[in-house]
Amino acid sequence: MNKIIQAASYKIEFGSLVDSSFQNLLQENYSKSKILILVDENTHDHCLDYLLTNFDELRDAEIMLLPAGEENKVMEVCFQVWEAMSEYKISRKDLIINLGGGVVTDMGGFIASIYKRGIDFIQIPTTLLAMVDASIGGKTGIDLGAYKNQLGVFSNPKAIYCDLSFLQTLDESEIKNGFAEMLKHALILDQKHWKDLKLGTHQNLTEKFVEQSIQLKNEIVLLDPLEQNIRKKLNFGHTFGHALEGYFLSQEEELKHGHAVAMGILCESYLSNKISGLSSQSLEEIVDFILSVYPLIELEEEFFDAIFDLMKQDKKNAQSKILCVLLNEIGESEIDIPLSYEQIIETLNWFKSLKQ
Repeated sequence: MNKIIQAASYKIEFGSLVDSSFQNLLQENYSKSKILILVDENTHDHCLDYLLTNFDELRDAEIMLLPAGEENKVMEVCFQVWEAMSEYKISRKDLIINLGGGVVTDMGGFIASIYKRGIDFIQIPTTLLAMVDASIGGKTGIDLGAYKNQLGVFSNPKAIYCDLSFLQTLDESEIKNGFAEMLKHALILDQKHWKDLKLGTHQNLTEKFVEQSIQLKNEIVLLDPLEQNIRKKLNFGHTFGHALEGYFLSQEEELKHGHAVAMGILCESYLSNKISGLSSQSLEEIVDFILSVYPLIELEEEFFDAIFDLMKQDKKNAQSKILCVLLNEIGESEIDIPLSYEQIIETLNWFKSLKQ
């Protein structure tokens, strides 16, 4: 039996899509609507047939193929989709279904939210990253050059359907990509979840662990839907992580979001030890486990100022201060910790020293 997690104005349904409320939702709300399914090259090849063969309601749906990859989460691609939607005469009563990973759910939600001041959309995440993090919470958006998610709006879907069978289409690197967000949830909120994930690792994820991570993300979003306070905790690992991801994107080198977040967790755990009371033993525990899963990236000193410049543009900043989430201990965290240039450079030097 599928499990229902109540979000703000929508439900997250966890289990088989075929056994879910998805078909009823289509029949009851969108029987007379045009339906547009957004996919990228990966979900077009591996996931789309599952939808089309199991749901007659989608037999006349328009399929929109997006280019895969973070480098394509940009306004130019959105304009192409909006122009096509106009050609298809998509109205405010119609529906977009976003079938994909974090790029598709982020960008698809943004496309739906902006078009004609907003049309309904449903998220069907197909990657671990999208299931436990990207699709949940109403954040939609695109990148602006090397700056991650600089353009976006808060807009909730009509429903989210998490079918773990889609994870069978992923390679190990994509599982690791989502696993980093699960580790983040555990480190900021739940020490037991951290211990469970360490024992299970990304190679032996159970349905229970994935569901628990979804619950943790959803609970904090319910408390602070517009990220005015406690929801900022979910940015742990992202102050450094987004800057690293953006830097490598500007260099046309691939650094997956989860891998960047894992590196960000290392940096921000180091600062947590220096500033916020995280014990040296806990720092060592975090570093040892992260490095057992994720390879350390090469980072030369000549890159440091460019990374700092990216951090200065982070959307979490306020009053010209770079703000960060730090750990007091594993499972407890605090928000809005200002970082100086000197602290950031010291941290990047420490990070570089891990390679030696």
